[in-house]
Amino acid sequence: MTSAPDYLLIGHLTADVTPEGRFLGGTVSYAARTAHAFGLRVGVLTSAAADEPLLAELAPYAEIRTIPAAATSTFENIYHAAGRTQYIRGVAQNLTAEHVPADWRSAPLVHLAPLTDEVDPQLAHLFPDATVLLTLQGWLRRWDADGRVRFKRWFDRDVLRSINIVVYSEDDILEAPDMEADFRDATEHLVVTRAERGGTYYNNGDTHHYDTLQVEVVNPTGAGDVFAGALLSSLHLLEDDMHAAIQVAARLGAISVTRWALEGTPTPDEAKAALAAVTLAG
Repeated sequence: MTSAPDYLLIGHLTADVTPEGRFLGGTVSYAARTAHAFGLRVGVLTSAAADEPLLAELAPYAEIRTIPAAATSTFENIYHAAGRTQYIRGVAQNLTAEHVPADWRSAPLVHLAPLTDEVDPQLAHLFPDATVLLTLQGWLRRWDADGRVRFKRWFDRDVLRSINIVVYSEDDILEAPDMEADFRDATEHLVVTRAERGGTYYNNGDTHHYDTLQVEVVNPTGAGDVFAGALLSSLHLLEDDMHAAIQVAARLGAISVTRWALEGTPTPDEAKAALAAVTLAG
């Protein structure tokens, strides 16, 4: 890639440890594949172990610039009736402004995708001419000595002024539901996803509910990342109509849970169909 990507992702790819083995994961992986399905040129700034084989699985979908680390960020998710218990088994290097290539700083679409609190919030100020989307979850995490992930509060009004769209799941703030009002009042566009119940879109404080497809859930991992990637990828194709882009994102996010993990990211045909469905409905 000799120029800035259309869609720049900043965050750790992950190794997801499951009973079936070790798999590529992380917001950057799901969103890169999603943006690629929309025909966008994708760049990923990440950090991982220098010999990480999972990097090769992401390479077909994005140009990757990797900051070498002693370990790759590694997660283990244990699902149960009440939700999931999550453990961090390894953490790669933090990502700061000095790591962003100069030729990538003019990317028109920027997705800040922290998972292990690794993305410096000040990076939000680095892209004044871009549409910047934040998937918040990684700034709301801390972990115990045994690696079990716990909730931590994060709110920075100054950083949020440089972010156009914030997306998070209601599950991300279960321990502090009052934060929804804080983000609603500080963010131009806030989307709170609520699984099969759709979600809430706040536009400068105005409240809008959206619905989603009702499907049989095979695996919920990555649904929010597909949603966010589809939202940002489709927005410019829909003349910056957030309501339409949310419908595209909700459709593809729902489809994603009907397949296993990264297999749930949309195909180009599914991306086209989602755009067409919204256009016809409009």
